Amino acid sequence: MSLPETPSFRLDGRRALVTGAGRGIGLGCAAALAAAGAEVTLAARSANEIEAAAEAIREAGGQARALVLDVSDIAGAAAKIAEGGPFDVLVNNAGTNRPKPVWEVAEADYDAVLDLNLKSAFFVAQAVAKGLIAAGKPGSLIHMSSQMGQVGGPNRSLYCASKWGIEGLNKVLALDLAPHRIRSNTIAPTFIETPMTKPFFNDKAFLEHVLSKIKLGRLGQVEDLMGAVVFLAGPASAMMTGTTLTVDGGWTAD
Repeated sequence: MSLPETPSFRLDGRRALVTGAGRGIGLGCAAALAAAGAEVTLAARSANEIEAAAEAIREAGGQARALVLDVSDIAGAAAKIAEGGPFDVLVNNAGTNRPKPVWEVAEADYDAVLDLNLKSAFFVAQAVAKGLIAAGKPGSLIHMSSQMGQVGGPNRSLYCASKWGIEGLNKVLALDLAPHRIRSNTIAPTFIETPMTKPFFNDKAFLEHVLSKIKLGRLGQVEDLMGAVVFLAGPASAMMTGTTLTVDGGWTAD
């Protein structure tokens, strides 16, 4: 009897771009992709952080380089991505949040969150896709969404709007890019403990609310997303596009 062969989770020979890669989720994704064999470009505005992160990955035996990149500079980012590409894998991770009640949101807050989380993500994905199309190569675009792209949350009007936008964008990218053999998917985490989110958990009432919603009873860790990003990057997920891996500890199950 001939048994089917399990698709590889290795990423040898693939080149990956990770935005917002200096810390937290982005750094975890970069480390995971490198451990699976990809050559990883860590991109962020903070040169010192990404240089140190790339060096740590190299010391661990991976292939990594740093790219100082401001994704909010649409033309500048596109030029750097074109110069450094084509990239077989994108982890579209750069993002921010300004949690506050709807009635306190200012135009500057709106612009800061939506411009980075949605507008910049769109044009980074476009730049990577253009490079793949020009090279005639398949690829995998992975966008860091959120459980808040599926539900609502108090004080998170801007964040929810941006992540629901990412989920819609993901569907269209999948449709437009499928003829070019380029896949697009999202990862939707629950609250992950990172340098950006850690201050929020100093609020005991907020922490208790979050833990009451996460059915597994704990905050997410960066490590909880590393397997998901490796899976979506390579051949093990070859038939997946336009969909979401929800890593939320059961938050959206009810």
